[in-house]
Amino acid sequence: MTNSAMTTHSPFSQAMARIGPQLILSVLVFVAAFVAIIATMWMWGQTSDYRVLFSNLSDRDGGEIIVSLQQQNIPYKFAEGGGALLVPGDKVHEVRLRLASQGLPKGGTAGFELMENQKFGTSQFLEQVNYQRSLEGELARSMQTLGPVLSARVHLAIPKPTVFVKEQQKPSASVMLTLHPGRSLEAGQVNAIIHLISSSIPNLPATAVTVVDQRGTLLSSMREGGSEAMDATQLKYVRQIEQDYIKRIEDIVAPLIGAQNVRAQVTADIDFSRTEQTAESFKPNQPPNQASIRSTQSTESKNAAGSPAGVPGALSNQPPVPATAPVVIPASAVADVTGGNNSSLKEATTNYEVDRTISHTKLPVGSIRRLSVAVLINNRSITDDKGKTTSKPFTPAELAQLNNLVRNAMGFSAQRGDSLNLLNSAFNEIPDAVVPEVPIWKQPDMITLAKEALKYFLLTAAGLYLFFGIIRPAFRNLSANLSAMPAAGAVEEEDHEEKAKKEKEFHAKQSEVSYESSLQAAKQMANQSPKIVASVVQEWVNK
Repeated sequence: MTNSAMTTHSPFSQAMARIGPQLILSVLVFVAAFVAIIATMWMWGQTSDYRVLFSNLSDRDGGEIIVSLQQQNIPYKFAEGGGALLVPGDKVHEVRLRLASQGLPKGGTAGFELMENQKFGTSQFLEQVNYQRSLEGELARSMQTLGPVLSARVHLAIPKPTVFVKEQQKPSASVMLTLHPGRSLEAGQVNAIIHLISSSIPNLPATAVTVVDQRGTLLSSMREGGSEAMDATQLKYVRQIEQDYIKRIEDIVAPLIGAQNVRAQVTADIDFSRTEQTAESFKPNQPPNQASIRSTQSTESKNAAGSPAGVPGALSNQPPVPATAPVVIPASAVADVTGGNNSSLKEATTNYEVDRTISHTKLPVGSIRRLSVAVLINNRSITDDKGKTTSKPFTPAELAQLNNLVRNAMGFSAQRGDSLNLLNSAFNEIPDAVVPEVPIWKQPDMITLAKEALKYFLLTAAGLYLFFGIIRPAFRNLSANLSAMPAAGAVEEEDHEEKAKKEKEFHAKQSEVSYESSLQAAKQMANQSPKIVASVVQEWVNK
Protein backbone atom coordinates (compact mmCIF):
# COMPACT_ATOMS: atom_id res chain seq x y z
CA MET A 1 0.00 0.00 0.00
CA THR A 2 2.75 2.40 0.82
CA ASN A 3 4.61 1.79 -2.45
CA SER A 4 1.50 2.36 -4.53
CA ALA A 5 0.83 5.62 -2.72
CA MET A 6 4.38 6.80 -3.33
CA THR A 7 4.28 6.12 -7.08
CA THR A 8 1.22 8.35 -7.56
CA HIS A 9 3.40 11.52 -7.15
CA SER A 10 5.90 11.93 -10.07
CA PRO A 11 8.93 14.27 -9.78
CA PHE A 12 7.51 16.67 -12.44
CA SER A 13 4.17 16.95 -10.64
CA GLN A 14 5.94 17.51 -7.37
CA ALA A 15 8.11 20.20 -8.99
CA MET A 16 5.06 21.91 -10.46
CA ALA A 17 3.38 21.74 -7.08
CA ARG A 18 6.39 23.40 -5.46
CA ILE A 19 6.67 26.15 -8.18
CA GLY A 20 3.04 27.06 -7.96
CA PRO A 21 0.48 27.84 -10.67
CA GLN A 22 0.82 31.63 -10.30
CA LEU A 23 4.50 31.65 -11.19
CA ILE A 24 3.90 29.37 -14.19
CA LEU A 25 1.06 31.60 -15.42
CA SER A 26 3.23 34.70 -15.00
CA VAL A 27 6.05 33.16 -17.01
CA LEU A 28 3.68 32.16 -19.83
CA VAL A 29 2.13 35.64 -19.89
CA PHE A 30 5.55 37.30 -20.03
CA VAL A 31 6.73 35.00 -22.83
CA ALA A 32 3.58 35.64 -24.88
CA ALA A 33 3.85 39.41 -24.31
CA PHE A 34 7.52 39.38 -25.30
CA VAL A 35 6.78 37.49 -28.52
CA ALA A 36 3.87 39.81 -29.36
CA ILE A 37 5.93 42.95 -28.73
CA ILE A 38 8.85 41.69 -30.81
CA ALA A 39 6.49 40.74 -33.67
CA THR A 40 4.75 44.13 -33.52
CA MET A 41 8.05 46.02 -33.55
CA TRP A 42 9.33 43.95 -36.44
CA MET A 43 6.18 44.62 -38.46
CA TRP A 44 6.39 48.31 -37.57
CA GLY A 45 9.99 48.39 -38.74
CA GLN A 46 9.09 46.63 -41.99
CA THR A 47 6.09 48.87 -42.76
CA SER A 48 6.86 51.06 -45.82
CA ASP A 49 5.63 54.57 -46.44
CA TYR A 50 2.54 54.70 -48.66
CA ARG A 51 2.32 57.34 -51.38
CA VAL A 52 -0.35 58.45 -53.83
CA LEU A 53 -0.52 56.34 -56.98
CA PHE A 54 -3.54 58.05 -58.59
CA SER A 55 -6.18 60.46 -57.34
CA ASN A 56 -9.64 61.47 -58.53
CA LEU A 57 -10.12 58.21 -60.40
CA SER A 58 -13.41 57.26 -61.95
CA ASP A 59 -15.16 54.16 -60.61
CA ARG A 60 -14.40 52.20 -63.75
CA ASP A 61 -10.68 53.06 -63.80
CA GLY A 62 -10.39 52.51 -60.04
CA GLY A 63 -11.90 49.03 -60.27
CA GLU A 64 -9.62 47.98 -63.13
CA ILE A 65 -6.55 49.32 -61.32
CA ILE A 66 -7.42 47.45 -58.10
CA VAL A 67 -7.86 44.20 -60.03
CA SER A 68 -4.46 44.70 -61.64
CA LEU A 69 -2.84 45.41 -58.24
CA GLN A 70 -4.35 42.28 -56.76
CA GLN A 71 -3.04 40.20 -59.65
CA GLN A 72 0.46 41.64 -59.08
CA ASN A 73 0.27 41.06 -55.27
CA ILE A 74 0.90 44.75 -54.57
CA PRO A 75 -0.59 46.09 -51.29
CA TYR A 76 -2.76 49.19 -51.51
CA LYS A 77 -5.05 51.31 -49.41
CA PHE A 78 -7.32 54.33 -49.77
CA ALA A 79 -6.99 57.82 -48.37
CA GLU A 80 -8.92 61.10 -48.40
CA GLY A 81 -12.26 59.37 -48.23
CA GLY A 82 -11.49 57.07 -51.15
CA GLY A 83 -10.35 59.88 -53.44
CA ALA A 84 -6.74 58.68 -53.60
CA LEU A 85 -5.21 55.25 -54.12
CA LEU A 86 -1.99 54.61 -52.16
CA VAL A 87 0.75 52.03 -52.71
CA PRO A 88 4.17 51.56 -51.06
CA GLY A 89 6.44 54.50 -51.84
CA ASP A 90 9.24 52.39 -53.31
CA LYS A 91 6.87 50.88 -55.90
CA VAL A 92 4.99 53.98 -57.12
CA HIS A 93 6.93 54.52 -60.35
CA GLU A 94 7.13 50.81 -61.16
CA VAL A 95 3.38 50.35 -60.69
CA ARG A 96 2.60 53.41 -62.83
CA LEU A 97 4.72 52.06 -65.69
CA ARG A 98 3.06 48.65 -65.46
CA LEU A 99 -0.42 50.17 -65.45
CA ALA A 100 0.50 52.46 -68.35
CA SER A 101 1.50 49.40 -70.39
CA GLN A 102 -2.05 48.12 -69.77
CA GLY A 103 -3.64 51.42 -70.82
CA LEU A 104 -4.70 52.40 -67.29
CA PRO A 105 -6.12 54.74 -66.28
CA LYS A 106 -8.21 55.41 -69.34
CA GLY A 107 -9.34 58.81 -68.12
CA GLY A 108 -13.05 58.08 -68.15
CA THR A 109 -13.52 58.89 -71.85
CA ALA A 110 -15.31 56.43 -74.08
CA GLY A 111 -14.18 55.98 -77.66
CA PHE A 112 -15.29 53.77 -80.50
CA GLU A 113 -15.97 50.94 -78.04
CA LEU A 114 -19.43 52.49 -77.74
CA MET A 115 -20.15 51.22 -81.24
CA GLU A 116 -19.38 47.65 -80.13
CA ASN A 117 -22.34 47.54 -77.74
CA GLN A 118 -25.02 48.53 -80.21
CA LYS A 119 -28.39 46.90 -79.46
CA PHE A 120 -30.66 45.44 -82.06
CA GLY A 121 -33.30 47.90 -83.19
CA THR A 122 -31.38 51.07 -82.37
CA SER A 123 -32.70 54.07 -84.23
CA GLN A 124 -30.63 56.07 -86.69
CA PHE A 125 -30.68 59.04 -84.35
CA LEU A 126 -29.11 57.02 -81.51
CA GLU A 127 -26.53 55.60 -83.90
CA GLN A 128 -25.56 59.12 -84.94
CA VAL A 129 -25.35 60.26 -81.32
CA ASN A 130 -23.18 57.28 -80.35
CA TYR A 131 -20.92 57.89 -83.34
CA GLN A 132 -20.50 61.53 -82.35
CA ARG A 133 -19.76 60.58 -78.73
CA SER A 134 -17.22 58.02 -79.91
CA LEU A 135 -15.53 60.57 -82.13
CA GLU A 136 -15.37 63.08 -79.29
CA GLY A 137 -13.85 60.48 -76.97
CA GLU A 138 -11.20 59.43 -79.49
CA LEU A 139 -10.20 63.05 -80.11
CA ALA A 140 -9.99 63.68 -76.34
CA ARG A 141 -7.75 60.62 -75.93
CA SER A 142 -5.48 61.85 -78.70
CA MET A 143 -5.09 65.26 -77.06
CA GLN A 144 -4.37 63.71 -73.65
CA THR A 145 -1.18 62.23 -75.07
CA LEU A 146 0.33 65.72 -75.12
CA GLY A 147 2.65 66.36 -72.18
CA PRO A 148 1.04 69.52 -70.70
CA VAL A 149 -2.55 68.19 -71.07
CA LEU A 150 -4.01 66.45 -68.02
CA SER A 151 -7.49 65.85 -69.43
CA ALA A 152 -9.56 67.03 -72.39
CA ARG A 153 -13.20 67.25 -73.45
CA VAL A 154 -14.38 67.76 -77.02
CA HIS A 155 -17.81 69.04 -78.10
CA LEU A 156 -18.74 68.68 -81.75
CA ALA A 157 -21.58 70.55 -83.42
CA ILE A 158 -22.25 68.61 -86.61
CA PRO A 159 -25.29 69.90 -88.54
CA LYS A 160 -27.70 67.57 -90.21
CA PRO A 161 -26.83 67.10 -93.89
CA THR A 162 -29.20 68.59 -96.47
CA VAL A 163 -29.49 68.49 -100.26
CA PHE A 164 -30.06 72.24 -100.51
CA VAL A 165 -26.81 74.09 -101.06
CA LYS A 166 -28.02 77.35 -99.53
CA GLU A 167 -29.05 75.62 -96.30
CA GLN A 168 -25.79 73.75 -95.79
CA GLN A 169 -23.93 74.67 -92.59
CA LYS A 170 -20.35 74.09 -91.63
CA PRO A 171 -19.59 71.99 -88.49
CA SER A 172 -17.80 73.49 -85.52
CA ALA A 173 -15.93 72.16 -82.49
CA SER A 174 -15.11 73.29 -78.95
CA VAL A 175 -12.26 71.90 -76.83
CA MET A 176 -11.89 72.19 -73.05
CA LEU A 177 -8.37 71.40 -71.81
CA THR A 178 -7.20 70.84 -68.24
CA LEU A 179 -3.45 71.43 -68.04
CA HIS A 180 -1.01 70.17 -65.46
CA PRO A 181 -0.15 72.70 -62.73
CA GLY A 182 2.59 75.01 -63.93
CA ARG A 183 2.40 73.84 -67.55
CA SER A 184 1.24 75.75 -70.63
CA LEU A 185 0.73 75.16 -74.32
CA GLU A 186 2.77 76.91 -76.98
CA ALA A 187 1.25 78.42 -80.11
CA GLY A 188 2.50 75.52 -82.22
CA GLN A 189 0.83 72.99 -79.93
CA VAL A 190 -2.46 74.90 -80.03
CA ASN A 191 -2.31 74.98 -83.84
CA ALA A 192 -1.61 71.25 -83.83
CA ILE A 193 -4.74 70.60 -81.75
CA ILE A 194 -6.84 72.82 -84.03
CA HIS A 195 -5.64 71.12 -87.21
CA LEU A 196 -6.02 67.68 -85.62
CA ILE A 197 -9.71 68.32 -85.00
CA SER A 198 -10.35 70.06 -88.31
CA SER A 199 -8.74 67.18 -90.18
CA SER A 200 -10.83 64.60 -88.31
CA ILE A 201 -14.22 66.14 -89.17
CA PRO A 202 -15.29 66.53 -92.80
CA ASN A 203 -15.79 70.14 -93.97
CA LEU A 204 -14.66 71.55 -90.60
CA PRO A 205 -12.57 74.71 -91.12
CA ALA A 206 -9.75 75.44 -88.70
CA THR A 207 -11.29 78.82 -87.89
CA ALA A 208 -14.37 77.07 -86.46
CA VAL A 209 -12.40 75.31 -83.69
CA THR A 210 -12.31 76.95 -80.24
CA VAL A 211 -9.80 75.86 -77.59
CA VAL A 212 -10.16 76.93 -73.94
CA ASP A 213 -8.16 75.90 -70.85
CA GLN A 214 -9.37 75.39 -67.26
CA ARG A 215 -8.69 79.05 -66.41
CA GLY A 216 -10.95 80.28 -69.20
CA THR A 217 -8.11 81.46 -71.43
CA LEU A 218 -8.96 81.40 -75.14
CA LEU A 219 -6.01 79.46 -76.55
CA SER A 220 -7.31 79.41 -80.11
CA SER A 221 -6.44 83.13 -80.40
CA MET A 222 -2.78 82.05 -80.40
CA ARG A 223 -3.12 80.52 -83.86
CA GLU A 224 -0.88 81.90 -86.56
CA GLY A 225 -2.03 85.24 -87.90
CA GLY A 226 -4.69 85.57 -85.21
CA SER A 227 -2.97 88.46 -83.45
CA GLU A 228 -0.65 91.29 -84.39
CA ALA A 229 1.47 90.75 -81.30
CA MET A 230 4.67 88.77 -81.47
CA ASP A 231 4.26 85.13 -80.66
CA ALA A 232 6.60 82.97 -78.60
CA THR A 233 8.54 81.82 -81.66
CA GLN A 234 9.35 85.38 -82.72
CA LEU A 235 10.35 86.38 -79.20
CA LYS A 236 12.61 83.34 -78.99
CA TYR A 237 14.17 84.28 -82.34
CA VAL A 238 14.91 87.84 -81.13
CA ARG A 239 16.38 86.53 -77.89
CA GLN A 240 18.56 84.09 -79.79
CA ILE A 241 19.95 86.83 -82.07
CA GLU A 242 20.73 89.09 -79.11
CA GLN A 243 22.48 86.27 -77.23
CA ASP A 244 24.54 85.42 -80.31
CA TYR A 245 25.79 89.00 -80.63
CA ILE A 246 26.56 89.20 -76.89
CA LYS A 247 28.58 86.00 -77.12
CA ARG A 248 30.49 87.33 -80.13
CA ILE A 249 31.45 90.54 -78.35
CA GLU A 250 32.44 88.89 -75.07
CA ASP A 251 34.42 86.16 -76.83
CA ILE A 252 36.48 88.67 -78.80
CA VAL A 253 37.14 91.02 -75.84
CA ALA A 254 37.52 88.52 -72.97
CA PRO A 255 41.00 87.22 -74.01
CA LEU A 256 42.35 90.77 -73.74
CA ILE A 257 40.85 91.98 -70.46
CA GLY A 258 39.40 88.85 -68.83
CA ALA A 259 36.01 87.22 -68.94
CA GLN A 260 34.92 88.84 -65.67
CA ASN A 261 35.87 92.35 -66.81
CA VAL A 262 33.43 92.79 -69.71
CA ARG A 263 29.65 93.11 -69.82
CA ALA A 264 27.68 93.47 -73.07
CA GLN A 265 24.01 93.97 -73.90
CA VAL A 266 22.44 93.97 -77.36
CA THR A 267 19.01 95.15 -78.43
CA ALA A 268 17.96 93.91 -81.87
CA ASP A 269 15.17 95.50 -83.89
CA ILE A 270 13.85 92.68 -86.08
CA ASP A 271 11.53 93.16 -89.04
CA PHE A 272 8.91 90.39 -89.10
CA SER A 273 6.76 91.99 -91.82
CA ARG A 274 6.12 90.06 -95.02
CA THR A 275 6.86 92.27 -98.04
CA GLU A 276 6.71 91.55 -101.77
CA GLN A 277 7.68 94.08 -104.47
CA THR A 278 7.10 94.09 -108.25
CA ALA A 279 8.96 96.70 -110.37
CA GLU A 280 8.89 97.42 -114.14
CA SER A 281 11.71 99.57 -115.63
CA PHE A 282 12.48 100.83 -119.16
CA LYS A 283 15.89 101.67 -120.55
CA PRO A 284 16.61 104.44 -123.11
CA ASN A 285 16.34 103.61 -126.86
CA GLN A 286 19.41 102.02 -128.31
CA PRO A 287 20.92 102.80 -131.74
CA PRO A 288 19.13 101.06 -134.67
CA ASN A 289 22.07 98.85 -135.43
CA GLN A 290 22.09 97.52 -131.82
CA ALA A 291 18.37 97.23 -131.16
CA SER A 292 16.26 94.18 -131.82
CA ILE A 293 13.65 94.55 -134.61
CA ARG A 294 10.13 93.54 -133.68
CA SER A 295 8.40 94.11 -137.11
CA THR A 296 9.02 95.83 -140.51
CA GLN A 297 6.33 97.31 -142.85
CA SER A 298 6.95 98.76 -146.40
CA THR A 299 4.55 100.61 -148.83
CA GLU A 300 5.10 101.52 -152.55
CA SER A 301 2.83 103.64 -154.85
CA LYS A 302 3.17 104.98 -158.49
CA ASN A 303 1.27 107.76 -160.36
CA ALA A 304 1.09 108.36 -164.20
CA ALA A 305 1.61 111.82 -165.85
CA GLY A 306 -1.31 114.19 -165.58
CA SER A 307 -3.30 111.88 -163.38
CA PRO A 308 -4.11 113.08 -159.94
CA ALA A 309 -2.16 111.46 -157.24
CA GLY A 310 -3.93 109.54 -154.58
CA VAL A 311 -7.30 107.96 -154.36
CA PRO A 312 -10.26 109.95 -155.79
CA GLY A 313 -12.47 111.40 -153.17
CA ALA A 314 -12.35 113.63 -150.18
CA LEU A 315 -9.68 111.65 -148.42
CA SER A 316 -7.13 112.29 -151.16
CA ASN A 317 -7.62 116.06 -150.86
CA GLN A 318 -6.67 116.05 -147.15
CA PRO A 319 -3.15 116.80 -145.97
CA PRO A 320 -1.00 113.82 -145.22
CA VAL A 321 -0.91 112.49 -141.67
CA PRO A 322 2.44 112.82 -139.88
CA ALA A 323 4.43 109.61 -140.11
CA THR A 324 4.72 107.53 -136.94
CA ALA A 325 7.98 105.95 -137.98
CA PRO A 326 10.97 107.02 -140.00
CA VAL A 327 10.19 107.05 -143.72
CA VAL A 328 12.92 106.01 -146.03
CA ILE A 329 12.42 107.36 -149.62
CA PRO A 330 14.89 106.47 -152.29
CA ALA A 331 16.46 109.34 -154.24
CA SER A 332 14.91 108.18 -157.56
CA ALA A 333 11.45 108.33 -156.06
CA VAL A 334 12.03 111.87 -154.90
CA ALA A 335 13.15 112.92 -158.33
CA ASP A 336 10.11 111.39 -159.92
CA VAL A 337 7.81 113.20 -157.58
CA THR A 338 9.33 116.58 -158.12
CA GLY A 339 10.02 116.77 -161.84
CA GLY A 340 9.14 113.64 -163.76
CA ASN A 341 5.99 112.77 -165.57
CA ASN A 342 5.63 109.57 -163.59
CA SER A 343 5.92 109.60 -159.75
CA SER A 344 6.41 106.75 -157.31
CA LEU A 345 6.40 106.65 -153.50
CA LYS A 346 7.96 104.03 -151.21
CA GLU A 347 7.47 103.94 -147.44
CA ALA A 348 9.08 101.58 -144.88
CA THR A 349 8.19 101.32 -141.16
CA THR A 350 10.44 99.44 -138.69
CA ASN A 351 9.36 98.72 -135.06
CA TYR A 352 12.10 97.96 -132.51
CA GLU A 353 11.78 95.99 -129.24
CA VAL A 354 11.45 98.10 -126.10
CA ASP A 355 14.06 97.30 -123.41
CA ARG A 356 11.80 96.59 -120.41
CA THR A 357 12.69 94.87 -117.09
CA ILE A 358 10.13 93.38 -114.65
CA SER A 359 11.45 92.32 -111.20
CA HIS A 360 9.52 90.59 -108.38
CA THR A 361 11.20 90.77 -104.96
CA LYS A 362 10.09 88.94 -101.82
CA LEU A 363 11.90 90.31 -98.78
CA PRO A 364 12.97 87.82 -96.09
CA VAL A 365 11.12 87.71 -92.76
CA GLY A 366 13.17 88.36 -89.63
CA SER A 367 15.82 90.64 -91.04
CA ILE A 368 17.70 92.99 -88.74
CA ARG A 369 16.65 96.60 -89.04
CA ARG A 370 18.87 98.07 -86.34
CA LEU A 371 21.28 97.01 -83.59
CA SER A 372 21.93 98.88 -80.34
CA VAL A 373 24.99 97.64 -78.43
CA ALA A 374 26.27 98.72 -75.01
CA VAL A 375 29.61 97.42 -73.72
CA LEU A 376 30.98 98.04 -70.23
CA ILE A 377 34.67 97.37 -69.57
CA ASN A 378 36.24 97.21 -66.13
CA ASN A 379 39.42 99.09 -65.27
CA ARG A 380 42.72 97.33 -65.58
CA SER A 381 44.09 95.76 -62.37
CA ILE A 382 47.81 96.34 -61.75
CA THR A 383 49.78 94.61 -58.99
CA ASP A 384 53.02 96.24 -57.84
CA ASP A 385 56.10 94.60 -56.36
CA LYS A 386 54.69 94.81 -52.84
CA GLY A 387 51.60 92.84 -53.85
CA LYS A 388 49.25 95.83 -53.73
CA THR A 389 46.55 95.83 -56.43
CA THR A 390 45.37 99.10 -57.96
CA SER A 391 42.77 99.94 -60.62
CA LYS A 392 43.80 101.90 -63.72
CA PRO A 393 41.56 102.94 -66.65
CA PHE A 394 42.42 102.18 -70.26
CA THR A 395 44.05 104.82 -72.45
CA PRO A 396 42.06 106.48 -75.25
CA ALA A 397 44.09 104.60 -77.84
CA GLU A 398 43.32 101.28 -76.20
CA LEU A 399 39.61 102.18 -75.98
CA ALA A 400 39.62 103.08 -79.67
CA GLN A 401 41.12 99.71 -80.51
CA LEU A 402 38.50 97.93 -78.38
CA ASN A 403 35.77 100.02 -80.02
CA ASN A 404 36.90 99.00 -83.50
CA LEU A 405 37.14 95.40 -82.39
CA VAL A 406 33.55 95.41 -81.12
CA ARG A 407 32.33 97.12 -84.32
CA ASN A 408 33.82 94.38 -86.45
CA ALA A 409 32.43 91.66 -84.16
CA MET A 410 28.88 93.00 -84.34
CA GLY A 411 28.98 93.92 -88.02
CA PHE A 412 28.37 97.64 -87.44
CA SER A 413 26.44 99.33 -90.26
CA ALA A 414 25.97 103.10 -90.28
CA GLN A 415 23.52 102.82 -93.17
CA ARG A 416 21.35 100.56 -91.06
CA GLY A 417 21.48 102.99 -88.14
CA ASP A 418 23.40 100.84 -85.67
CA SER A 419 24.68 102.40 -82.45
CA LEU A 420 27.58 101.38 -80.19
CA ASN A 421 28.41 102.75 -76.77
CA LEU A 422 31.62 101.51 -75.09
CA LEU A 423 32.28 102.66 -71.53
CA ASN A 424 35.34 102.05 -69.35
CA SER A 425 34.71 102.27 -65.61
CA ALA A 426 35.53 100.44 -62.38
CA PHE A 427 33.02 97.75 -61.47
CA ASN A 428 31.20 98.21 -58.20
CA GLU A 429 31.30 94.56 -57.29
CA ILE A 430 29.66 93.41 -54.09
CA PRO A 431 31.41 90.41 -52.55
CA ASP A 432 29.37 87.28 -52.49
CA ALA A 433 27.55 86.74 -49.27
CA VAL A 434 28.96 83.89 -47.27
CA VAL A 435 26.23 81.36 -46.78
CA PRO A 436 26.61 79.76 -43.35
CA GLU A 437 27.04 76.05 -43.49
CA VAL A 438 24.08 74.13 -42.19
CA PRO A 439 24.98 72.25 -38.99
CA ILE A 440 25.22 68.54 -39.38
CA TRP A 441 22.29 67.93 -37.02
CA LYS A 442 20.05 70.15 -39.18
CA GLN A 443 20.79 68.49 -42.49
CA PRO A 444 17.82 66.52 -43.89
CA ASP A 445 19.89 63.39 -44.48
CA MET A 446 21.16 63.36 -40.93
CA ILE A 447 17.67 63.96 -39.55
CA THR A 448 16.34 61.00 -41.53
CA LEU A 449 19.27 58.83 -40.41
CA ALA A 450 18.70 59.86 -36.79
CA LYS A 451 15.03 58.91 -36.99
CA GLU A 452 15.88 55.49 -38.38
CA ALA A 453 18.57 54.96 -35.73
CA LEU A 454 16.20 56.06 -32.95
CA LYS A 455 13.56 53.63 -34.17
CA TYR A 456 15.92 50.67 -34.13
CA PHE A 457 17.41 51.81 -30.80
CA LEU A 458 13.96 51.80 -29.20
CA LEU A 459 13.31 48.35 -30.61
CA THR A 460 16.59 47.05 -29.21
CA ALA A 461 16.09 48.74 -25.81
CA ALA A 462 12.57 47.34 -25.46
CA GLY A 463 13.79 43.84 -26.35
CA LEU A 464 16.70 44.02 -23.89
CA TYR A 465 14.44 45.29 -21.11
CA LEU A 466 11.94 42.50 -21.64
CA PHE A 467 14.70 39.89 -21.72
CA PHE A 468 16.87 41.07 -18.82
CA GLY A 469 14.14 42.63 -16.68
CA ILE A 470 11.31 40.10 -16.96
CA ILE A 471 12.12 36.91 -18.82
CA ARG A 472 15.57 36.24 -17.36
CA PRO A 473 14.55 36.71 -13.64
CA ALA A 474 11.54 34.47 -14.19
CA PHE A 475 13.70 31.72 -15.68
CA ARG A 476 16.16 32.10 -12.82
CA ASN A 477 13.42 31.48 -10.26
CA LEU A 478 12.21 28.50 -12.25
CA SER A 479 15.68 26.99 -12.50
CA ALA A 480 16.25 27.53 -8.72
CA ASN A 481 13.04 25.70 -7.88
CA LEU A 482 13.90 22.88 -10.27
CA SER A 483 17.39 22.52 -8.76
CA ALA A 484 15.89 22.20 -5.26
CA MET A 485 13.63 19.35 -6.38
CA PRO A 486 16.17 16.42 -6.07
CA ALA A 487 17.04 17.27 -2.41
CA ALA A 488 13.38 17.42 -1.43
CA GLY A 489 12.74 14.14 -3.22
CA ALA A 490 15.58 12.44 -1.32
CA VAL A 491 14.24 13.63 2.05
CA GLU A 492 10.80 12.34 1.16
CA GLU A 493 12.24 8.95 0.18
CA GLU A 494 14.12 8.74 3.47
CA ASP A 495 10.93 9.61 5.39
CA HIS A 496 9.05 6.89 3.55
CA GLU A 497 11.74 4.29 4.33
CA GLU A 498 11.81 5.28 7.98
CA LYS A 499 8.02 5.12 8.17
CA ALA A 500 8.01 1.72 6.53
CA LYS A 501 10.58 0.45 9.02
CA LYS A 502 8.65 1.77 12.02
CA GLU A 503 5.46 0.31 10.64
CA LYS A 504 7.09 -3.12 10.41
CA GLU A 505 8.36 -2.85 13.97
CA PHE A 506 5.00 -1.66 15.12
CA HIS A 507 3.16 -4.55 13.49
CA ALA A 508 5.71 -7.04 14.90
CA LYS A 509 5.32 -5.75 18.42
CA GLN A 510 1.58 -5.66 18.04
CA SER A 511 1.47 -9.31 17.16
CA GLU A 512 3.60 -10.30 20.15
CA VAL A 513 2.13 -8.34 22.99
CA SER A 514 -1.37 -8.05 24.09
CA TYR A 515 -3.79 -5.32 23.43
CA GLU A 516 -2.79 -3.42 26.50
CA SER A 517 0.81 -3.69 25.77
CA SER A 518 0.13 -2.77 22.22
CA LEU A 519 -1.80 0.24 23.36
CA GLN A 520 1.01 1.24 25.71
CA ALA A 521 3.52 0.73 22.96
CA ALA A 522 1.42 2.80 20.56
CA LYS A 523 1.15 5.62 23.09
CA GLN A 524 4.85 5.44 23.74
CA MET A 525 5.57 5.48 20.02
CA ALA A 526 3.15 8.37 19.59
CA ASN A 527 5.01 10.27 22.27
CA GLN A 528 8.38 9.47 20.78
CA SER A 529 7.54 9.79 17.09
CA PRO A 530 4.30 11.72 16.60
CA LYS A 531 5.10 12.39 12.98
CA ILE A 532 5.27 8.73 12.09
CA VAL A 533 2.03 8.01 13.90
CA ALA A 534 0.31 10.88 12.06
CA SER A 535 1.47 9.55 8.73
CA VAL A 536 0.21 6.07 9.59
CA VAL A 537 -3.17 7.43 10.54
CA GLN A 538 -3.25 9.49 7.33
CA GLU A 539 -2.61 6.39 5.28
CA TRP A 540 -5.37 4.56 7.10
CA VAL A 541 -7.77 7.37 6.35
CA ASN A 542 -6.73 7.41 2.69
CA LYS A 543 -7.33 3.68 2.45
